[in-house]
Amino acid sequence: MGWFDFMRSPGGTSIETLSIPLFPLNTVLFPGGLQPLKIFEQRYLDMAAACLKDDRPFGICLIDKGGEVGQAATPHAVGTLASIANWEMEQLGILMITAQGGRRFRIIDSHIGPGNLLAGTVELLPEIPTVPLPQERERLLPLLQRIVSDLGPERIPQPHRYDDAEWVGYRITEVLPIQNLAKQKLLELDDPLVRLEILEKYLSQRKLIG
Repeated sequence: MGWFDFMRSPGGTSIETLSIPLFPLNTVLFPGGLQPLKIFEQRYLDMAAACLKDDRPFGICLIDKGGEVGQAATPHAVGTLASIANWEMEQLGILMITAQGGRRFRIIDSHIGPGNLLAGTVELLPEIPTVPLPQERERLLPLLQRIVSDLGPERIPQPHRYDDAEWVGYRITEVLPIQNLAKQKLLELDDPLVRLEILEKYLSQRKLIG
């Protein structure tokens, strides 16, 4: 099997799968999001170099058990594909990259490879058709627009899809000061309208939206 392939589910439908390196972190990357990363462990320096050379993605997953440094951590099953949007090495042995979130995936199996690098076969989760932002959720927009203005294009680049329920939900969730496990649960939701409902209740209770 190559790094990208198709498998057949028991029901006969095609499942898109990838063989990718996995990068467990104490953060949650959302589709369309940008995540600055400081890489200094040799296993991840090698991973980044290979991904840049071959124009391949890697997977970012929230850590379930373990830590970011040292022995390979156990990640949550659902993560996000990441591509390297830009990089620089200001100091020898320390690589600064910006990871850009792509599609969500679910880990089918994983193993620890050379250099203690975690790798696995992942199933790409179906892309969610665009759902227009409902009128009753437009009260979320002033807050999001302030966030976009404050963070700037380096963190939230164009296009700004304020009419897209999924985009609005992801952009709000990634900046909320909530526990990573809560962000993970919101990442795993397939319904963008349910995600918005949860966010609106949370923000209303804390009087962060009018």
